[in-house]
Amino acid sequence: MDSKTEQYTALGKRRKVLIVDDELINRELLGNALTDDYDIIYANDGEEALQKIYEYRSTLSLVLLDILMPKLSGIEVLKKKKEDPVIASIPVIVLTADQQSEVECLNLGAVDFIPKPYPQITIMKARINRTIELNEDRAIINTTERDPLTGLYNKNFFYSYCNQFDQYNINLPMDAMLADIHHFHVINERYGIAFGDKVLRLVADRLRDYVTPRNGIVCRNESDTFLIYCPHGMDYNEILDYVTSGLEEENPTNSQIRIRLGVYPNVDKLMVMERRFDRAKAAADTLRNSLSNAVAIYDDSLYQKDLFNEQLIAEFGKALEEGQFEVYYQPKYDITKEEPILSSAEALIRWKHPSYGLISPASFIPLFETNGLIYELDNFVWKSAARQIAEWKKRFGISVPVSVNVSRVDMHDPNLERVLCSIVEDNHISTKELLLEITESAYTRNSAQIIDTVKTLREKGFKVEMDDFGTGYSSLNMISKLPIDVLKVAKEFIDDAFESGRDTGMLEIMLDIADYLKVPVIAEGVETREQMLTLKELGCDVIQGYYFSKPVPALEFEKFISEKKSELDA
Repeated sequence: MDSKTEQYTALGKRRKVLIVDDELINRELLGNALTDDYDIIYANDGEEALQKIYEYRSTLSLVLLDILMPKLSGIEVLKKKKEDPVIASIPVIVLTADQQSEVECLNLGAVDFIPKPYPQITIMKARINRTIELNEDRAIINTTERDPLTGLYNKNFFYSYCNQFDQYNINLPMDAMLADIHHFHVINERYGIAFGDKVLRLVADRLRDYVTPRNGIVCRNESDTFLIYCPHGMDYNEILDYVTSGLEEENPTNSQIRIRLGVYPNVDKLMVMERRFDRAKAAADTLRNSLSNAVAIYDDSLYQKDLFNEQLIAEFGKALEEGQFEVYYQPKYDITKEEPILSSAEALIRWKHPSYGLISPASFIPLFETNGLIYELDNFVWKSAARQIAEWKKRFGISVPVSVNVSRVDMHDPNLERVLCSIVEDNHISTKELLLEITESAYTRNSAQIIDTVKTLREKGFKVEMDDFGTGYSSLNMISKLPIDVLKVAKEFIDDAFESGRDTGMLEIMLDIADYLKVPVIAEGVETREQMLTLKELGCDVIQGYYFSKPVPALEFEKFISEKKSELDA
């Protein structure tokens, strides 16, 4: 490829060069020398130079800049250019006979010099060509190493630079931090993606402005999560104050945008970089339901929890093979009739560990959702529940539908419909007997894809229950568009309603929403007759909770089926 061909962009247009010099003869001399290879534009002084730089900023490959000019000197042009990120990356070669100004020009962003009087044209072309090539290569690298929205490093390059930093600062204590925006999906839902993107850019800018001068490195990890690697000893609350103060200035809404910070202090440098930030995330996760604390430090209790979690993950396969997992069933009762009657059940997993005994689902369900094992566990529950429905149907002659959880991870499986239909067909039950529970929070993340999946499942005859209604921060507009058959009110709302002087206002609002959507309501966590009667009076359709029964093994659950059969026979 000859030198002239190399001066064309990928779109076939020649690269553009701006020549800035107040001497006409100098402009023409350079222009005539370069016009065969480049599109040349000219400026007579510094003011015109800045105008042309802004005008052609998207296509300008290089500026050849004289230093001594009227109106605005080359030094002043470099200063103004450096201060504006819109044009700061356009390379500048300084044209000067004053060697004393070279250091100042380099500090202001100049990348090379061509002395006056000009050297041979081949030398000038070689320097110009090389400068443009290096800048374009740097731009390509920048697009691969940077997050396009915030301009921060992406995760892979971030880890690489952190490791490089450690190599040159072996004995410097470092902190790994993870910052995220509390309920960011709600911000997107309420105020739109554009505003959400603006918040992300503001957080990124504030973190970078605070951390970079202190020898720290920042990246955008994913969505609303940022990673920070910096020398130990920073004031964590001061970081948050700096970031949030910047958000308050730019936030046109009345809602407060909260940032949470998880810190793994004085990291173990023998640990791989990714694992250090896993510990920062573990600390941040402890703030998930906290409104009072914004900073959490990784400590020994979290270390012990990590060890326990790693053991559970390692033993998962063996536990499935050995039958340590067992499906329990909690009855759901229709209270619209004169007397409550069994309507269905919910399948709930239990882990009977040989060493730890009965492990709470709260200890392993979120863990398995994070690492993907939840899909295997859910499949086990689905198959167990379908077999149990078929067995009860055969033995008792009546159908007891069972609801099973479908996690957010499951919803992203392209084979979900096929898997569920296959389970139903293999056990000779109908799709209406295997009820699907999907949490409200699952709908609020990538809602379009989730909604499409739910629509497909409902077309196959599956009934879909929105679980934990009221905790996922959906907007009313969003809920009205969701394809659902049942709303399940979260236990927290039942507790709040009856623990605060029987204030059922929030429950009534939820029931009104269900009435508007024309779907029945299930109330979870009902523990007393008073609660049951109040919910019935308010118009609730179905309840489940300890008032009727805690979750029990399949054999014990059969007494509820027997009671229903007796009532039907009578």
